[in-house]
Amino acid sequence: MILPGPDYPAPAKLNLFLHVVGRRPDGYHLLQSAFVLIDRADRLRFRVRDDGDIRRVNDLPGVPPESDLVVRAAGLLQQATGCRLGADIEVEKHLPMGGGVGGGSSDAATALLALDRLWGTGLEGPALSALGAKLGADVPFFLFGRDAWVEGIGERLSPLALPPAWYLVLVPPESVPTAAAFGAPELTRNTEPLKMEDFSAHPGSAVFRNDLEPVVAARYPSVRAHLAWLRERGGGRLTGSGACVFARFDDRGPAEGLLAQLPPGMQGFVARGLGQHPLARPQAQ
Repeated sequence: MILPGPDYPAPAKLNLFLHVVGRRPDGYHLLQSAFVLIDRADRLRFRVRDDGDIRRVNDLPGVPPESDLVVRAAGLLQQATGCRLGADIEVEKHLPMGGGVGGGSSDAATALLALDRLWGTGLEGPALSALGAKLGADVPFFLFGRDAWVEGIGERLSPLALPPAWYLVLVPPESVPTAAAFGAPELTRNTEPLKMEDFSAHPGSAVFRNDLEPVVAARYPSVRAHLAWLRERGGGRLTGSGACVFARFDDRGPAEGLLAQLPPGMQGFVARGLGQHPLARPQAQ
C-alpha cells in the first residue's frame, strides 16, 4: 500500500449470457446480455491534491498512466465540473486484465464515484453516466449500480433481479483483446433478440449463450481447455470476450469444492453475486 485508506472497491462483473443481435452502420455491435456484479474487486485509494494534478502513484505492468482509464476518468470529471482539485490515485489490481470481467471499466467507474464525493462535485447519476460512456461501453453499468439486463451497445440498462448465487471463475493465462473477438469474421451477428422476462423465467436455458465463445475458444487453446474442464464437471461459460470462464452454483460449498480440484496450471477464484454495487447511489437501487 502506498496511500492510506479508505479503500474504494471496483467489483468485477460476469456476463451470464451475451448475444450479438446486429451491427450498426458505424460498426458498433448491438447486444443483449445479463450482467451480474460479483464480490471479487480491485481496490482504489485516493488522496486529494490542492494543485489540480492527477497522478497514479503505483506502477501497473502494461498500463501506462496516460492511458489508464482511472486517470482519464479523473481528468474527465475535473474538466466537466471545473474542479480545481487533483488527486493521487493508487490502483490495487486483483481482477485479470483482458479477462472479460470489466476490471478497467469498473476501476474507472469507482474513480468517478469516489472523486465526485471527495471533490464535492455533486454530479447527478445521468451526468456521471454520460461521462462514463466516454470511457467505455461497460462503465455506465458499474455506475448504474446493480445487476442489469443490457441492450443496445451497452447503454440501455434495466434492473434485473437475480437469485443469490456463487461463481467459480477460472482465469486462463492469456488476455483476449475485445476488439479482436468482436472483429472476427466468423462471429455470428444475427441472434434473435429475446425478452428479459424469458431470461428471468428460464435463466439456465440453452437458448442463452455467449455468441463470442466459439470464436474465442477456437483461437485461444487455454480458454478452450478451461471451458472443457468446467463442462466435464457440469457447466462452463465464457464471460464477455474472455478469457475468463465460469460456472454458477446455488451455494458456496460446491464452488469451493470444485476450486480445490483444479489441476496444476489452472487458477481461479470463488466469488459471490453482489446484486448491488458497494458504492451504489440511492437512485441506482
